[in-house]
Amino acid sequence: MRSQQSDKLASIGTYAFVDVKNRVKELRQQGITPIDFGIGDPTAPTPELVREALKKAVDERKSAGYPLEEGELSYRQVISDWSRKRFSISLDPQKEICANIGAKEAVFHIPFAFINPGDYVLIPNPVYPPAQKGTHFAGGKPFYMPLLQDNSHLPDLEALPKEIVKKSRIIYVNYPNNPTTALATKDFYKELVDFAHDNSIIIVSDECYSEMYYEKKPVSLLETSREGVIQVQSLSKRSNMTCYRIGWIAGDENLIAPFKKLKPNYDSGAATFIQDAAAAALSDEKHVEEMRKGYKEKRDIMVKAFSDIGLEDCTPPATLYIWQRCPEGIGSVEFAKKLLDPEIAVVCTPGSWLSAQEENLNPGDGYARFALVPSLEDTKKAAEKIRKLEF
Repeated sequence: MRSQQSDKLASIGTYAFVDVKNRVKELRQQGITPIDFGIGDPTAPTPELVREALKKAVDERKSAGYPLEEGELSYRQVISDWSRKRFSISLDPQKEICANIGAKEAVFHIPFAFINPGDYVLIPNPVYPPAQKGTHFAGGKPFYMPLLQDNSHLPDLEALPKEIVKKSRIIYVNYPNNPTTALATKDFYKELVDFAHDNSIIIVSDECYSEMYYEKKPVSLLETSREGVIQVQSLSKRSNMTCYRIGWIAGDENLIAPFKKLKPNYDSGAATFIQDAAAAALSDEKHVEEMRKGYKEKRDIMVKAFSDIGLEDCTPPATLYIWQRCPEGIGSVEFAKKLLDPEIAVVCTPGSWLSAQEENLNPGDGYARFALVPSLEDTKKAAEKIRKLEF
């Protein structure tokens, strides 16, 4: 039988990071072991305290059965306690928090709970792909907000066409930002909340990189407002738990409730023993502090290498990425290909792959994203290889 894709699936291209994986595979087939900064998947082990909590929980939950889609109350209570300590916000674990299977799941599915076919969703550009793809599959229309260096990689809300704003139901923001590494200010969040409230638009604030910072601690949108806000969080980067697929959403109970109603229709909840491991992760900050130190050391090595070959200083204030400006006159794909030369064999993600093309503008072109996930030793090797580049 010949497979027949749906029109919606057929209309989308490949997922950006699939392309990155294919490039890595090609190098390996040539007998070359690349140093891979392409995908933001930490290579450091999950902290021991998390692994031990998981082992214990597997036995304790041996007859647990299907989990609650919204998450165990014990897990949601730990999230509430952590949020109070970290952001000085008080969340009702019963009504204002819902577990998810990592941030990706929530970012993709939220449009299914709130938009009707033809509704617009305001999406930053560059964009974490699930926001764009989820909107598409839910029948919505994405309208892209370019994140430009001239505006500190913040969306220009005043520039949005009024006729689009009137038809919009959701606006996505993501700070600390993937891929630009930018931080949002309290002033911007205040402007965003006023804009959303004035236009009856739901704000989805992806804050999964809130703990991956260097000098300045990021703020949460929930510190500004809870009304009309859904915060998305994850343990993937904070605690090296990408494989565990665990996180949560929090915020306005009038928005959390529809998501809880939607969730049983497409999954049966995160495994209870993984929720227990996540609770253990949230109870400890020492491993997070150590990871930040490690990322900072690798950040500084790579930034120095780029500076040494005459590239613009793009030192990131947060996340585990570097959003490096390419050499003048060289596009992001061309720059990435140059790094894939067998003599260099360093993998990054072209910025244009993380951005939607809007008429004559691709906000990601001219940038490359480097995920600081290789070991410290490999990062040092990559830096020396980069210093061999000539433009």
